[in-house]
Amino acid sequence: MSSSNFIDYVKFCSRSGSGGNGAVSFRREKHVPKGGPDGGNGGRGGHIILKGNAQLWTLLHLKYKKHVIASNGESGSGSRSSGADGEDVILEVPLGTVARNAETNEKLFEITEDGEERILTPGGRGGLGNENFKTATNQTPRFAQPGEPGLEEWIILELKVLADVGLVGFPNAGKSTLLSVLSAAKPEIADYPFTTLVPNLGVVSYRDYKSFVMADIPGIIEGASEGKGLGIRFLRHIERNSILLFLIPADADDIKQEYHILLKELKKYNPELLDKERLLAISKSDLLDDELKNEVAQELPEGIPFHFISSITQQGLTELKDTIWKSLND
Repeated sequence: MSSSNFIDYVKFCSRSGSGGNGAVSFRREKHVPKGGPDGGNGGRGGHIILKGNAQLWTLLHLKYKKHVIASNGESGSGSRSSGADGEDVILEVPLGTVARNAETNEKLFEITEDGEERILTPGGRGGLGNENFKTATNQTPRFAQPGEPGLEEWIILELKVLADVGLVGFPNAGKSTLLSVLSAAKPEIADYPFTTLVPNLGVVSYRDYKSFVMADIPGIIEGASEGKGLGIRFLRHIERNSILLFLIPADADDIKQEYHILLKELKKYNPELLDKERLLAISKSDLLDDELKNEVAQELPEGIPFHFISSITQQGLTELKDTIWKSLND
């Protein structure tokens, strides 16, 4: 994903179409005296609709749409003719897109399936023609129902990356390198902080043609949940991962402390993230011999499965994939 093309947040004004008015009309034919009312109904106003598209991975195509407007329904006419419905506006979005009301921040819905369609802003209902109001005591109603006005609201769309496994770690923990080794993804890799500026997705092949999706989330730093660094921009993407894989390098000053700092930032952002299954991988383990690994293992956080891995030598990667697959399918 190119950093210039990855957009995961847009805000726009969504205005649906108004319904058409019902018609006041009476049947007028030479040989049909007192033909009665025949006013048709107004057409429905156009909806604003979101549609899931599995081929999309960004909201870039909506970045410059500040106003999305659907057309109005047409009014009814005589001979019981209904007006045409207003044309709907369909906005295609990536899977994992969450729609919110910008004023209340209320979550409206989330698009999770390819081809899924949800009405974002419904069009106004068309008014009923006078034919609908005929009764035994009022056989010539001279009124019809006006169409309902459309709605206008400000909408926020947020993209939350859908992946089975989310990589969590400080900058330069080796997340991008691990993803590049396990999958065909080609994230930018360099020896400086914040190499990863956007989430990267990779499909990891497993035994017997099975696979799972792994996401490299940009590095979190202490204070990310309060807006420091890049973390706050991308913490939302961790919400949609089934498993959180914490990646801490073997040469870290204090592995246990780094793990708890990462955990604290996740908790501050969203306490529900702590309910997700967690795994720990000690990266760059080719720097350690067996004796050092035993020493490090004694200092690791309790109650979390761990693996010593090296993306360079591919040490421990098969065992890590086995653990991930087992966790995903338990």
